[in-house]
Amino acid sequence: MELQQMRYVLAVAETSSFTRAAERCLVVQSALSHQIARLERELGAKLFERTSRRVRLTPAGAAFLPAARQCLDAAERAAAEVAAAVGEIRGRLAVGLIPTVAAVDIPGALRDFHQRYPHVRISLRVGGSDELVEQVKQGLIEVAFLGLPTTARPHGVAAHELARDRLVAVVAPDHPLATESTVSLRRLSTEVFVDLPAKTAGRAQSDQAFAAAGLSRDVAFEVTTADFMARLVKEGLGIALLPSAYVPQLTGLTTIEVTDAPARVEYVVWSHAGRTPAATAFLALLDIPAALSG
Repeated sequence: MELQQMRYVLAVAETSSFTRAAERCLVVQSALSHQIARLERELGAKLFERTSRRVRLTPAGAAFLPAARQCLDAAERAAAEVAAAVGEIRGRLAVGLIPTVAAVDIPGALRDFHQRYPHVRISLRVGGSDELVEQVKQGLIEVAFLGLPTTARPHGVAAHELARDRLVAVVAPDHPLATESTVSLRRLSTEVFVDLPAKTAGRAQSDQAFAAAGLSRDVAFEVTTADFMARLVKEGLGIALLPSAYVPQLTGLTTIEVTDAPARVEYVVWSHAGRTPAATAFLALLDIPAALSG
């Protein structure tokens, strides 16, 4: 069993195509198919069901895939550790973040990291805080930037608090509230809201604040990105609550301070199981204290 065979299996599983997998792996399709067939003979089981329309994993293939991915990750980690031992940072840096992260200039930090460590392959994923924590636990990403209510902390990962922030109301410039300098949750509870999906960490901070005040509200528009929230607010379809440090990135909206506003905490998290050399270097670039990044 060879690492290259595992790479081929992973590529076919992710693309659902031998043709696209061969293109990704920069080999001719016949060579890729031959190596997978050879691996299947060695394992004594078919890994893929092939029809004229599609390719999909067999139960044996689905069982093989997680272990194959772990082997490839371990091999990549071993190569990166050897490089680090002789003073080179290589391997990968997979970063995750929520769309409204404001405590760190992520594009700028990644630019600086790339300039300093050009041999590291950088990737970026955007998602919800809970989803990103799970991806860190599973080793799919090395570092993630989260936003959580003050009542919550990341579980199962190492974490460092970056900043605390209060939410502010954002409304269309012609909204009746646009002339107000401050507003209360009670007054806001009479409005229609645009917000993130229910049960997400980004939604929880607002839901908890209204519940604690004994108030309910109408969230008529549930979307997954702050940019789209802003577009709906601009059209006068509702109002939103967003972190005060994030809203300066938005244009065409009016910001109002909320007297009893909910708050959130931004964290950077990484795996308890150990960091790759690239992740360690990235945390150092962000000046995360060494004692906290162990």
